[in-house]
Amino acid sequence: MDILKSLGHPEEIFNLFKFKMGGCRTVMPKLDYESMSESLRACYVYLNQTSRSFAAVIQALDGELRHAVCIFYLVLRALDTVEDDMTIPLEKKVPLLHHFHTFLYQPDWCFTESKEKDRQVLEDFPSISVEFRNLAPEYQDVISDICHRMGVGMAEFLEKKVGSMQDWDKYCHYVAGLVGVGLSQLFSASLLEDPEVGRDTELANSMGLFLQKTNIIRDYLEDQQDGRSFWPEEAWSQFASRLEDFSQPQHLSSALACLNLLVTDALRHVPDVIAYLSRLRNQSVFNFCAIPQVMAIATLSACYNNPLVFQGVVKIRKGQAVTLMMEATNMQAVQSMIAQYSQEILQKVSLSDPSQANTLCILGVIREKTLSKAVLPTRAHNFSHVYLSAATILAFFSWQYLNSTQSPNSADMQGR
Repeated sequence: MDILKSLGHPEEIFNLFKFKMGGCRTVMPKLDYESMSESLRACYVYLNQTSRSFAAVIQALDGELRHAVCIFYLVLRALDTVEDDMTIPLEKKVPLLHHFHTFLYQPDWCFTESKEKDRQVLEDFPSISVEFRNLAPEYQDVISDICHRMGVGMAEFLEKKVGSMQDWDKYCHYVAGLVGVGLSQLFSASLLEDPEVGRDTELANSMGLFLQKTNIIRDYLEDQQDGRSFWPEEAWSQFASRLEDFSQPQHLSSALACLNLLVTDALRHVPDVIAYLSRLRNQSVFNFCAIPQVMAIATLSACYNNPLVFQGVVKIRKGQAVTLMMEATNMQAVQSMIAQYSQEILQKVSLSDPSQANTLCILGVIREKTLSKAVLPTRAHNFSHVYLSAATILAFFSWQYLNSTQSPNSADMQGR
């Protein structure tokens, strides 16, 4: 099925094959589990079980930074699991979130009452906390601080809705912007990146906000079905009396207007993303940061003005995701990808869309930031009919082979 979805995109078919035949090791190297402690091995098992987006790129990080980021991810995953668990009463959940950072220093602390799918990170929290305490003090300080600030922020939004656009930025800061800040500080603490990367919290915050807003936009229907609401009321109330109305066909035009407004708001972080990525010098750190960002803008392009957002979860093709993973390894390639997907959004902007002027404005800024140093990549429709036919024949003879082998570890690369 993955091959069939990529018909008309020969470069994706090529990269699917390349990924299957070992190219995945460029972004997912095999780890030496034999040399790890039992608790550290457990942490990497939990990482692969709970992360659809970041397991591969975390495991590709250099040296001790890999373990620090793995533990950072699992600590925040455990915190997020508490926040997400609707079965935990508020009077118990709020103190848990406020004090979660203190559990990092309590060897026996665990939580066995969660009903969430990722509850293993809470049930076996001692394996995570012991590896946290094995990290260098500079890593511990960053992780503990971010965990504390995030827990307090999550608790704040348990008791209030995301109302204004300013609230949306604040909520996304707590749950994702702080992740960007913490990661940047870990990069600098490892000495793999310049101290300025960790000091510039504004750019680091934008990295997180761009990813989180993309996820919130894409997950409209899933969140509605789960009884959650993350689209800011200031945005949706311009077009409907209730957020859930957008899932009804008669409200489609209003739904699309709100969707496009939120995509436009997310796009304003892209210039900061470009500035942040241009500072990075370590290859593994660059890959780690760049791959999720290009997947996010590809996802925004797929979501923009798309009615399917209100019928299910819009995902990019697996071949597309694999191509982005394998090619987003330098700044010029990343700028080209951002320019490409920005151009795709531009081609879908309607003259009647209420956000048209703002959308065109931010797309113009992004264009200036990308095309000044990058050239748009050749699009699939520019391939000759000969190559397209060859790709179709190749797909016909090979898709069964691909389906009979194990899919990439990061098969679903667009998770929260």
